[in-house]
Amino acid sequence: MPVRTGGFGGADGLAAFLQGNRIDLLIDATHPFARQISANAERAAEATGTPLIRLERAGWRPTEGDRWTRVATLSDAVVALGSTPLRVFLAIGRQEAFHFDAAPQHHYLVRSVDPVEPPLTAPSVDYLLARGPFAVEDEIALLRDRRIDVIVSKNSGGEATYGKIAAARALGLPVVMVDRGNSGRVTTAETVEEALRLIDHVAPGARKRGV
Repeated sequence: MPVRTGGFGGADGLAAFLQGNRIDLLIDATHPFARQISANAERAAEATGTPLIRLERAGWRPTEGDRWTRVATLSDAVVALGSTPLRVFLAIGRQEAFHFDAAPQHHYLVRSVDPVEPPLTAPSVDYLLARGPFAVEDEIALLRDRRIDVIVSKNSGGEATYGKIAAARALGLPVVMVDRGNSGRVTTAETVEEALRLIDHVAPGARKRGV
C-alpha cells in the first residue's frame, strides 16, 4: 500500500491530492485537538465531493469523585484558574502553553514530549519532558511532589494519559478540562471497527479497492 509522509499544503493541497489520486474516501484519524488539520480535511472533502469519516476516540467522562470545571477553550481555562496564585500542572502539550502567560501569578509545571519553544514569559515555570503512558501511581507521586493545586487538561480521551485524571480524583484535586470542538456535519466513528462498518455506507466502492 502506498504511503505518503508529510503535509499537503493546507486544504487546497489536500484537495489536489484527493483529485490527482482519485481517492474514494478520506479518513481523518488525527489527534482530537488537531483542529486545523481536521478543518482542512473537511474543506478538501467538500470541495472535491470526497466522502469523509472522522475517526475520533471517545472523550473522558467525569465519574464520582471528579472535580471538573469544563471549558470550551484554553483562554477560558486561563480565566477559570482565577486570580489567586496556584501551582498549576499544564498537561496540554507545548504548542498552546503560551495562553497561560496571560496569568503570570501562577506557578506552572508544563509537561510535554518536546521542549516548549519559545519558553513561557511567566516568571515561575518548570518544564518536564516525558512521553506517556503514565501510571496512576506515578502521577499521584508527581502531583504530591510538585505540590500541585490544579490540573489543566484537554479531553483527549484514551488510556495513555488518563493517569493524571485518575490521580486528581484520588487526591481530590480540581481539573480544568478543555472540551473538544464540535465535529459538525462529519460522519464520526470512535473505533476502527466502527469506521470499517461506516465505509460500506459512506463510500461503498472503497472496500473493493482495498480500504
